[in-house]
Amino acid sequence: MKKMFLSLLLILQAALLFAQSEQAAVQKTIENYLKGTSYNLPDSIAKAFYPEANLFLSHKEKPVWLVPAAEYTQWFKKGEQGVFNGRLGRVISIEVYNDIAIAQAEILIPQRKQEFMDMFLLKKLQGEWKIISKSASSMPTNKSGKRILFIVSNAHFYGKSAIATGNSFSEIVNAYHTFATEGYTVDFLSPEGGSIPLAYINTSDTLQKEYLYDQGFMYAMEHTQKPAETDYRNYKAVHYIGGGSAMYQVPENKEIQDIALKVYEENMGIISSVCHGTAGIAHLKTKDGKYLVEGKRISGYPDVYEKQDGEYFKHFPFLIQKTIEERGGTFKFSGRNLAHVETDGRIITGQNFQSSSGVAKKIIQLIENAR
Repeated sequence: MKKMFLSLLLILQAALLFAQSEQAAVQKTIENYLKGTSYNLPDSIAKAFYPEANLFLSHKEKPVWLVPAAEYTQWFKKGEQGVFNGRLGRVISIEVYNDIAIAQAEILIPQRKQEFMDMFLLKKLQGEWKIISKSASSMPTNKSGKRILFIVSNAHFYGKSAIATGNSFSEIVNAYHTFATEGYTVDFLSPEGGSIPLAYINTSDTLQKEYLYDQGFMYAMEHTQKPAETDYRNYKAVHYIGGGSAMYQVPENKEIQDIALKVYEENMGIISSVCHGTAGIAHLKTKDGKYLVEGKRISGYPDVYEKQDGEYFKHFPFLIQKTIEERGGTFKFSGRNLAHVETDGRIITGQNFQSSSGVAKKIIQLIENAR
């Protein structure tokens, strides 16, 4: 029985790895298309399409405008090759079934206040994924192309215990919705990339329920970026999400520390956190060797509100409030379940999930006022 179970486990793991590799291959094909259309690279576009593929586009004088892929590719010879043309593209979702796949990508043209949604049908041909059909539609948008980086954790348990934890879904949703409403794009970064555990999901909450069943949003939860895939130059701010997971993997991760500090020091951007996410900024040091929190007003989940006789608490690697104060920060908080936001220069922190939207609004205010 044990051998049968292990064999089944190995089969399932192999199937999962295969699915992940196929999805990555599809993503690469879509990214060839996105790069080609954003930088006027016809060869990159042609590489993504099956030669006899067709595009089904919109036209004010036709119900359907049929454009062969070869013709579409030629359109991008008009622009200067390798020079950004104002199109911002990103993959929204990918679904693979055997040798076929469907994918969705968002194309923003902020200067024209226009958003395109591209839908692709792909097929694996002679070992390579190719787009065999594309349809697109567009609509006006307030999306500006400005991007915020949410930092989350892959940790499923409190330390090495068997006590489950996750990233706070309410903190993610409350902040994400605030940014999205104001036209900002949010990306997600985790130490390992890929899927993250989610906690504190309340489907009686209208906003949480809306995002829980949003395919594109949940795809982002399943496909977070790795540090090596993240270009700090794209971001106006980093935002550390809380939940028990935030205490592990993220605070000590040197690559994530480097990204956050480059956004702060080189981009003159913002570092922010909420609740246990403040653990992520506790170890950050600026170029002068000082702790980021030194001399700053900082908020987060206070040590006194932890259930200090709880089993989970025994596995905390450090205490947030104590560590912030030892490193020269002034830790500020309010009563339980009350929103509390601290802004000190370009550092914005919040006490709990009730503070998530307030932190996001302060970030937006600071970015817009800096223009």
